[in-house]
Amino acid sequence: MFNMLTGKVAIITGASSGIGQATAIALAKAGAKVAIGARRIDRLEQVKSEIEKIGGEVMMQKLDVTKKSDCDAFVDQTIRKWGTVDILVNNAGLMPLSFFKNLKVSEWDQMVDVNIKGVLYCTGAVIPHMVSKKSGHIVNISSVAGRIVFPAGSVYCATKHAVAAFSEGLRQEFSVRYNIRVTSIEPGVVATELNDTITDDSLKGFVEATKKMTSLQSEDIANAILFAVESPSHMNVNEILIRPTTQER
Repeated sequence: MFNMLTGKVAIITGASSGIGQATAIALAKAGAKVAIGARRIDRLEQVKSEIEKIGGEVMMQKLDVTKKSDCDAFVDQTIRKWGTVDILVNNAGLMPLSFFKNLKVSEWDQMVDVNIKGVLYCTGAVIPHMVSKKSGHIVNISSVAGRIVFPAGSVYCATKHAVAAFSEGLRQEFSVRYNIRVTSIEPGVVATELNDTITDDSLKGFVEATKKMTSLQSEDIANAILFAVESPSHMNVNEILIRPTTQER
């Protein structure tokens, strides 16, 4: 059976768990060679092993997306190994929600560094290569929080609104001129480790409520990404917004 992504090379950030892990496995099953990066090397090793068990080609590298040098090195290593990069999935993200009055400044900095600057750094690392070959696909993991705003989410929502704006700006700059497709994936509540980054005690009720909800699974988001990247070349899936059936906002 012919796989749509056979011969394609994909980079996935934040690939040690959750959406990143599920996406790496899904793309590998579809025939892509996958380069996986994250900070937790032990977890990356497990993902690498899982991909190799299904016959996939995979390389891994420790990656801190807040460091531009890490992002550049990861892309350079991928190109050295496989000669190209066709798909970038900017998945690494944090969601330490808190009420602004609690002034959790270090968490604001973390969210800006990972959710915004990490996306910029990794995209900046692949763009020269994609421009030179006039093809590529950048998939940014935004959120329903990139469309709405809610209490305790002012900073997080701001970072995801930034990702949505950046994605559209990229599309306008690179799609027509350089044949580079851009997709923004906007999940609602997904059963991942994202809520584990919340330290504001006043949000314990929110965390517990989301645990009781029938959430999306990481594989649901991976399948949406797969749909976008497997779409025919004349088709650019700009945005996919996905909520659980049980999520109101």
